[in-house]
Amino acid sequence: MKKTATLLSLILMFSVLTGCSGKNAEQSTGDSKTIETLSIQFVPSRNPDDIVTQTEPLKEILTKKLADEGYTVQNIDISVGTNYEATGEALSAGSVDIGFIPGGTYVLYDDAAEVILTATRDGLSVDSDEPIEWNKNKPTTLDENNQVTFYRALILAGPSEKGQELSAKINNGEKLTWDDLNSAKWSVMSSSSPAGYIYPTLWLQDNYEKSITDLTTTVQSDSYGSAMARLASGQVDVLVGFADVRNDYAENWQSDWNRASTIWDETNVIGVTDKIYNDTISVSKNSKIMTDEFKEALIKAFIEIGNTEEGKEIISIYSHTGYEKADSKNYDSEREAQELLKSLKSN
Repeated sequence: MKKTATLLSLILMFSVLTGCSGKNAEQSTGDSKTIETLSIQFVPSRNPDDIVTQTEPLKEILTKKLADEGYTVQNIDISVGTNYEATGEALSAGSVDIGFIPGGTYVLYDDAAEVILTATRDGLSVDSDEPIEWNKNKPTTLDENNQVTFYRALILAGPSEKGQELSAKINNGEKLTWDDLNSAKWSVMSSSSPAGYIYPTLWLQDNYEKSITDLTTTVQSDSYGSAMARLASGQVDVLVGFADVRNDYAENWQSDWNRASTIWDETNVIGVTDKIYNDTISVSKNSKIMTDEFKEALIKAFIEIGNTEEGKEIISIYSHTGYEKADSKNYDSEREAQELLKSLKSN
């Protein structure tokens, strides 16, 4: 009897221990991985204050989505780079974990940045190589039923006397000469901006065998907001930017910059670039928290965010409507553009 009781006790103890260890293993497997701070930086293609305000809700929604993937994120830090290169440098240094950057900036820093997502956006009511077609069919509207992974850059002439002179020539069916363009004051973005520098340079090269560096007067703007303000005031005659930039600043044109007429009345397209592959969400290869597993969690989280109404409102600051998994090869055209720019600068 004693032996039997002892044996039963041992079996009972083993069962209890096994049950406890099984429960502990389950808890350990389900334990969330903790990230102290996740840093996200945006490029200043819109007014930095507007970007910070509109993306503030991203902290809560991204925290929840990552929690679903098993990650506890204690703090999300959102900032805006002083220019495109500043965000590229921050990704390279690992001081920023995630960057919302254009394809051109990604390519410039792809030794230390990895693209994980490509943005989708609404197509536009006009998509023509001919400037006059954009001017005949104003205003340009967004088409929610046409989701695209590309955009174009436009060369826009403003309300200044020189800007109107260039517009009149285009709308009369005339071709602008290099002297026409070189006599104008141009607003450009930093040299890694696809729409604000790279593709307009390629357009000048294709049409005039010139580049932005050949222009007599250029002003580098830190954001499209400041660039559009200069165009409205007549400080510059020509602006280069993404094709729906006027949609973003149509209200500011009259309310903030005191123009009597609308942005559509006072600006015209004088040049259209080739298609540009969409913006990216890229991550730092030098970030201490950026494991393969975490990258997959981020990909899933941002795709899901882009599919919600709240998420769409947040990312609309960049005219993004959602995200799809990226392939670095899709940005080979950007790499070719960068190589051409390097060769132009070295000549």
